Amino acid sequence: MNIKQLRAFLVVAQERQITAAAKRLYTTQPPLSYQMKQLEKEVGARLFIRNAHGINLTEAGKTFLHYAQQIVSLDRQARDELRQEEEGTVGQINLGLISSAGNLIPSSTLRTLTENYPKLNFNITEANTFQLLDQLNDNLLDLAVVRTPLNMKGLAKKILNTDRMVAVYDPAYIKLPSRDLHPTDLAGQPVILYRRFESLFNREFAHVGITPFYAVRCDDARTAILWADRGMGVALVPESIADEYAHKTVAPINYPAWQTHVQLVWRREQTMRPVIRHLIELI
Repeated sequence: MNIKQLRAFLVVAQERQITAAAKRLYTTQPPLSYQMKQLEKEVGARLFIRNAHGINLTEAGKTFLHYAQQIVSLDRQARDELRQEEEGTVGQINLGLISSAGNLIPSSTLRTLTENYPKLNFNITEANTFQLLDQLNDNLLDLAVVRTPLNMKGLAKKILNTDRMVAVYDPAYIKLPSRDLHPTDLAGQPVILYRRFESLFNREFAHVGITPFYAVRCDDARTAILWADRGMGVALVPESIADEYAHKTVAPINYPAWQTHVQLVWRREQTMRPVIRHLIELI
């Protein structure tokens, strides 16, 4: 049984006459009659009652008509959607986001994409960079917005934002110079460490001859900022996250080595669906 047979069956059921159905299908009566007999043989039931005036559906034929209509309709819908997805007009994007991507995604770029392709939908996964990379490599995500440093092996990227590090603190408890800071200004200060950047900070503190005092260690920049706002120390976090969540003083750190990038990444070897390609091209 195939879609061609089902389409022919629907025409015969509608016309109730093989000759008229054959004309609609641009064929002749003998091959169409043979095709319907083969269909009956395949489904194991008699579908037609033949009489002098034409043909009628049996009860089994009426039941089969219902399913044939559904199958042909689904086939047409699938073909339409696949064609539209190939053109980039519909589809789903499985997108991974870090928490600090909130001021970058969603954006006017995504609004433009959805305005042009109104049937596009997004399936969002929120996690940290390393969890998102695992899901990306397991083919569970099409794209992910992540933050450096990270292992870029097998990945392609577009940089969305470059962040310098800033110090977040409550000046009622922490005294720092009223200018752009340098890592040396943090000597002797209680530092709230976002573990994501521990190796970066340790390397650069050692480079300038500082042994930092990590008063607090945590796994989320928002937690680091909260503790800093409560006077527990100096949180070192990317500027975009501080702009979003900090309520106390935010002081830039003038030290190029302490920079991080927010990147859109995807697998180099993945089959690039048109809708994904369109999004990457727009960004």
